[in-house]
Amino acid sequence: MKVLFLGDSITESNRDTADPLSLGDGYVFILHEKLRNLYEDVKFEFANRGIRHSRAEDLAARAGSELKAERPDVAVVLIGVNDVWSREELEAHLDTEKFAVSYESLLKQIKDSGAKLIVVEPFLFGVPDKKRFRRDFDRMLKIIRAEAAKYADAFVPLDEMFAGVSQSVGISAYSADGIHPTHRAARLIADNVIKKIKQFL
Repeated sequence: MKVLFLGDSITESNRDTADPLSLGDGYVFILHEKLRNLYEDVKFEFANRGIRHSRAEDLAARAGSELKAERPDVAVVLIGVNDVWSREELEAHLDTEKFAVSYESLLKQIKDSGAKLIVVEPFLFGVPDKKRFRRDFDRMLKIIRAEAAKYADAFVPLDEMFAGVSQSVGISAYSADGIHPTHRAARLIADNVIKKIKQFL
């Protein structure tokens, strides 16, 4: 089974972009280690194609070439936070119509390729300097959930999950900046994506 991961810096997570076999040190690497140990009799291949700063339109633009090159059995998509938040602009900038078109194009390309599609919901923690992005972020989540309902074979409601678990132990256990996951958060992402991949074994 070949699993392709598409996303932004959360997926990329320090992978060596010059090495196609590099998985980085984030949730993709953790998932790879756990899944291979759980199913020693299954031959897995993993391709991390996350690229930092990516938005939905970027993934939609390169999905065709990635799918053709990798021919995955399963594709995992985690994208969206950069469509709401920009490190350069430091302001909300979501164009809902543009995002909806790009996101649907991305999911449709994956489904048309024959791969099983796992949509992972992006997340945003309520740290002080990110709270102002929440309104646009929630607007984006509505689009993601609607498109996932049409195209996805499995869906991981990550923003909802993190909102729940962070209430008991605090946001800092899961993210220092409200956007990028800690190792603990990466393990949670990996565990929940594994649950979905299991359905296709």
